[in-house]
Amino acid sequence: MPASPSLTPEQTKRLRAAFEALRSGDPRRALAVARELASAVPGSADAWHVVAMGLAELGDRAGADQAFRRALQLAPRSAEVGLNFSRWLSRDGRLQDALQVLEALPDSAPVCLQRGLVAARAGEHARARVAFEQATRLDPGSHRAWHGLGNALRALDQPEAADAAFERATTLAPENPRAWIGRAVVLRLLGRLGPARACLDQARRLGYAGPELDDVLVGVLHDAGEASAALAHARQLVERHPDYVDGHATLAHLLWEHGPGLAPGEDPFAAFVRAARRRAGDRGLLLRLSGMLTSAGRATEALALLEPAMHRDRDDPVLQWFCADAHARLGRLDEAGRLYAAARPKLERSSPAFLDACARHALRTGDPGLAGRCAAQAVALDPRNQEGWALLSVCWRLAGDPREWWLCDYERLIAEVEVDLDPAHAPGALERLEQRLHALHQAAREPMAQSVRTGSQTPGRLFGRDDPVLGAAAVAIRRAVEAWLPALPRDPAHPFLSRVDRGIRYCGSWSVRLQSSGRHANHIHNEGWLSSAFYVALPPSMLAQEEGDHAGWIQFGQPLEELGLELPPRRVIRPRPGRLVLFPSYMWHGTIPFSDDRPRLTIAFDAQPAPAPL
Repeated sequence: MPASPSLTPEQTKRLRAAFEALRSGDPRRALAVARELASAVPGSADAWHVVAMGLAELGDRAGADQAFRRALQLAPRSAEVGLNFSRWLSRDGRLQDALQVLEALPDSAPVCLQRGLVAARAGEHARARVAFEQATRLDPGSHRAWHGLGNALRALDQPEAADAAFERATTLAPENPRAWIGRAVVLRLLGRLGPARACLDQARRLGYAGPELDDVLVGVLHDAGEASAALAHARQLVERHPDYVDGHATLAHLLWEHGPGLAPGEDPFAAFVRAARRRAGDRGLLLRLSGMLTSAGRATEALALLEPAMHRDRDDPVLQWFCADAHARLGRLDEAGRLYAAARPKLERSSPAFLDACARHALRTGDPGLAGRCAAQAVALDPRNQEGWALLSVCWRLAGDPREWWLCDYERLIAEVEVDLDPAHAPGALERLEQRLHALHQAAREPMAQSVRTGSQTPGRLFGRDDPVLGAAAVAIRRAVEAWLPALPRDPAHPFLSRVDRGIRYCGSWSVRLQSSGRHANHIHNEGWLSSAFYVALPPSMLAQEEGDHAGWIQFGQPLEELGLELPPRRVIRPRPGRLVLFPSYMWHGTIPFSDDRPRLTIAFDAQPAPAPL
């Protein structure tokens, strides 16, 4: 505790003793001494600082706030006071207030580090990135700052940069298992599964036994095509950590996709439901499970779990929202509308996803005006909310508003591009890619809450894996995309054209194999900016189609089927092997079912504009 210039040597000695009492867990004794000193020397920032910390430890919220603000008024540039005040505010859940205190302090490595930690807790990952970058510049040896930067970059979907940050963190603090786990997560996102597993092994050698490690391991095994091993580890994870929500979600997803082959007849949600009944007051677990049940078409079960919680807290807007979603899924539109309306005053200023749900419901119930207002509010809150723009396109179409064409421009913004998989023109490149992809399709059914119907989808990220065939495809496709982008016009007001640059980064990539009668339901890609379909192999019936036969074709502009709108597609495109179709991620698209014994095999990816270098 630094000495205050306004205190006598004896008073300074007493203040140091008060501070030591705080550190030793005796806040009452510390508070009594500090209050006496603050009364004797009202201008002592140090005395008020100890008063504030004592009151905070004793849970006196108003008193602690007042004393902290008094100390900062007397010493406005004191990092020590500001940091302790921000920590108190953070513990109390007042994250924006904590950030406001930190922003007023001069930059230093500890202050920037704390800014990053608080911003990350508040979900402001871009703000956290800036703060952690400042911390690493001021103290390049801070492993906590590099670790925080890695987490922020991962949350911003920049895994390459995140990996570099985590690598620095593990170099500076090789004994920190969490940094190794963080690096494993981003290496998995990059498709580097061997190095990801090595990082997890290192974290385990360091003694880490938390459930996060095993959850990441399950994902690595699944991506590597070891579905049986992934399922066995997921079962162990749930048994060892029965209250770990992510573990239950992981097991449910695996059983949903692979259960028909590996565990016939097993309910994918059984363990999750048992955990929810055992922990009836665990709101996070309840919401995660009920959302998954609704997405899986089991909305009645979701409501059976949600309704007791609603009886306990009828005014909880998120519970109202989730119940509304379940009722809507069951066709109970009046009850869903009542619940959306009840939740709206508390959520409409902060949740674009909730506003998207309200817009969908308004379209289903024949109120495009309300739908348009909700969607417009959603994109105002988050201009990159792809579903909000997609729903606006529907509202504008129903109203005959020309802004639909400004937003979608189905001719100019949808491109058909040829991809040269082998610049050396060696024969068989497409066939080798087809063989590699078929080997990756091991799931017995489509993933949960995705557009695929009657087919399968590869897990994890396709591009980035240590595989020369997939690597060559990723490079060739990127080259084709970046050759097309410069031809696009620029429009600073347009959600797609305002962000056109010369480069892209993949933010998701996968392969889909549709079987006979398979299709993609109409959908959009909320995580992308630019989306795609690259045709690798088509069934014979599609290769020999006559005029007017559109089976298996991709269609654009026809909205989500559950909206119940009789709107035809604006454009349909015939797939051809080796051809890439590109379009904005907010554009409604789906496929027309086909009938054939041979599958329809594609690669798809989402992309964002290439980020500026660090």
